[in-house]
Amino acid sequence: MNTDPFARLCQSLDFPMTIVTAFDGHERSGCLVGFHTQCSIEPRRWIVCISKANHTCGVAARAEWLIAHLLRSDQHELAQLFGGVTADAIAPHEKFEACAWRPGPGGTPVLAGCDWVAGRVLERWDAGDHIAHLVEIAEYREEHAPAPQLGSASVRDIHPGHPAE
Repeated sequence: MNTDPFARLCQSLDFPMTIVTAFDGHERSGCLVGFHTQCSIEPRRWIVCISKANHTCGVAARAEWLIAHLLRSDQHELAQLFGGVTADAIAPHEKFEACAWRPGPGGTPVLAGCDWVAGRVLERWDAGDHIAHLVEIAEYREEHAPAPQLGSASVRDIHPGHPAE
């Protein structure tokens, strides 16, 4: 049992999970993310935080657009692909070969069957062990039948490719 009260508190929460995809004009990448949220109604803005240990962090740092795919309870397999498989094990493009997708805004991959929000990156800043990306939502789609969100409690069985830092 964890003796750190803050860690226990965070483990008791069920954060919604998303897969963030990025394209820097040369390379596509994507990863499972638990730190993201809408942060403004007008203008429409979203914050996405990507671990510095993740390959996607470097691609996202060079990307003009990011897409957050809002996962549902029946999309655990997709979460496993983007959360448990690292660029250290396979080439980043192989993740996209293992799932259906199409180019979206700025050429950024849109994963089939996911609700998503896409936005241009306005700002980036160091947020500790993650880089925060503020995006201005320019496009969004509902492509999944209504279902409960896939929360962090449901993906605790996915072993991340890199430890949290």
